[in-house]
Formats: sequence, structure tokens, C-alpha cells
Amino acid sequence: MDATPRQEAPTRPVRPRALVLRALGLGDLLTVVPALRALRRHLPRHEIVLAAPERLSEAAAATGLVDRLLPASAAGRAVPAGLEWAGPPPDLAVDLHGNGPPSHLLLQRLRPGRLLAYAHPATPGVPGPEWREDEHERERWCRLLGWYGIPADPEELRIPVPAVPSPAPGAVVVHPGADAAARCWPKERFAAVAREVRRWGHEVVVTAGAGEGELARFVAAEAGLPSAAVLGGAGDVPFDRLAALVAGARCVLVGDTGLAHLATALGTASVVLFGPVAPRLWGPPADARHRVLWHPAGDDSPRPGDAHGRVPDHRLLRITVGEVVEAVRGLLEPQRGPVAGTRREESASGSGAALTPGLRTPG
Repeated sequence: MDATPRQEAPTRPVRPRALVLRALGLGDLLTVVPALRALRRHLPRHEIVLAAPERLSEAAAATGLVDRLLPASAAGRAVPAGLEWAGPPPDLAVDLHGNGPPSHLLLQRLRPGRLLAYAHPATPGVPGPEWREDEHERERWCRLLGWYGIPADPEELRIPVPAVPSPAPGAVVVHPGADAAARCWPKERFAAVAREVRRWGHEVVVTAGAGEGELARFVAAEAGLPSAAVLGGAGDVPFDRLAALVAGARCVLVGDTGLAHLATALGTASVVLFGPVAPRLWGPPADARHRVLWHPAGDDSPRPGDAHGRVPDHRLLRITVGEVVEAVRGLLEPQRGPVAGTRREESASGSGAALTPGLRTPG
């Protein structure tokens, strides 16, 4: 009998894992790119796992900051009921989802080695900084990491331009949809702006998320665009194609929704329309490429309306076609003067330029 001891195969070291909870939408993912970049830099040997809806898997991969997506979702902005985490507990868990017990407890159930989260009186075992209601989303999560000793810069928000070609290079992209009616500017107004931009000789493309096909087709038809000008609708536009379109666009016209954040992340000029939520919470950075329109009418609170309401917010409805036409033309044709009948003022939010109607506005 051979008494020589058997040599066991060497055990491969297990790569440490960090779980990041952000089970929300595209815009929510893109606003935490600076925080994800800080984590990637701070944890170069960790596998970074993002708990987010499965439909964001391509977008998460495109950031270059996430190793794997763990499918997780819930209705609206709720916290998922559970996470299908396999294997040993995560070495680190980071709550980039919210500031209350539901997200804290969801992560605590996995028994992570360490949990980074905002403090809340209902979860006294979780240390962390104090939550601030009036804070931009990018800055909020960078401040959280900074409190734990992880430097994060909210200006590091860019993602790589996709390698695939744009389906409409140099087009003006109009996105009339949003995930709540409160943030949807009237479709007739989107169509009027698209019609004017087309009259200037620019190609116009209308994008639609899943279920928004009828809306996009209406805008295209009213603007005199061919049916081929509509991208998406039956389902979401594949992320690489959508990102290529936005990256190669002359300008993006959009409400306060995910495509606005994609334009910011890719450095594309944009005109963004705000209503129930102040742009200082979710708007693009101060940059000549981005125009923000918002009419709070004296109410300068961070959330003067219901962002998930079932009717368009009345602050959003104060934005006129003429204002939007001027904002778009200011990006496309800066050498020309303002549209007749409009004047420029600073937004009450202090975030970007607002355009206020004068005696009359076109459209």
C-alpha cells in the first residue's frame, strides 16, 4: 500500500466581494456612477456586485465599474423583499438605495462583514452620516462614502462611449416619456418643438421605452417625421444602441428621467424639463452643454410636487414651447439670437438657465 500522502490541489483564494444595493432605474444607476467609481478605486481586488433590476445589466456593465449584476427589483422605489445571494456573506455591503430600515435590514440579513449606510434611528446599530433631504443625488452618495473614509468625487460621472455606431449620428433626440405622468410634458408640445427643429434642417429621432410606442409615434406624426424616426416602444431600445444614439446626438430634449442622466454621463448637450422635483436634486451639472427649465413659482422646496403623480405637474406645464425652442436652438445654433418674444432669466433653483416667456412665444 502506498503510504505517500496525497497532495491536495491548492485552494484558490476566494476573491472578496462587495454588494451594492441600488435596485432602481437607469437614471438612478447613472447618478451613482461617481460612487461606484470611488468603490472600484478603493476596492481593486474585490468583485463588485450590483443588486439592481435585470434590465439594467447592459447599462451596469457599460459603466465598467461593476463585475456582476444580482437581479433585484420592487414596485416603484420600494426596497426588494429579498436578495438571492449565494455563497459566503459579502465582505462589504453598501446601501446606495435609501436611508431607512427596509434597505438596512435587507443587507443586514446577509451578515456582511461591514455595512456602509446612512444613519437612521430605527436601526441604531448602523453608524453613518445624517441624511439630508436637500442634496443632489450624486453628492449624497459620494458624501456617504467620504464619511467612511472612501474619497468620492461627484464630478466623476462620465461613462465610456459605446463602440457600436449611432443609428442616427448628429440627430436631435426627443424623448417624450417618463415613468410617471407628473414628469411628462404634454406630447403636443414635444411635437411642436420637434417640428420646429426639423424645419431648421436637423434630423430628429424620437425615442421610447417599453410601452411608450404610441406616445412616440404621436409625437413623430405630429412633427411630420417618418415612422422610422421612432426608436423603441414595443420594448426598451438595447442599451448599447441607445447609448450610441445619445453619444452621437447634437442635442437631447427630455424630461426628468433616465435619458437625461444618460446624456449627462456621455457629455451630450441636453435640454431637461423639470416640474415636481427641483433640478438641484436631480439635474445635470452646471455646464454650458446643459439647459435646465423649471418654474417653481416661488416654492423653492426640493420636492414641491409629487414626482410619481398621475397628472402632469403644474410647474412642468408652465414651461412653454417657445422656451424649449429657444433652449434647443441655443445649443444647436448658438450664433443666432434668441427667439422673438422670449427673455432669459436665472432659474429660481440656481441650477442652470431657465427661459421665461415674454409677451408671446412661438408655437
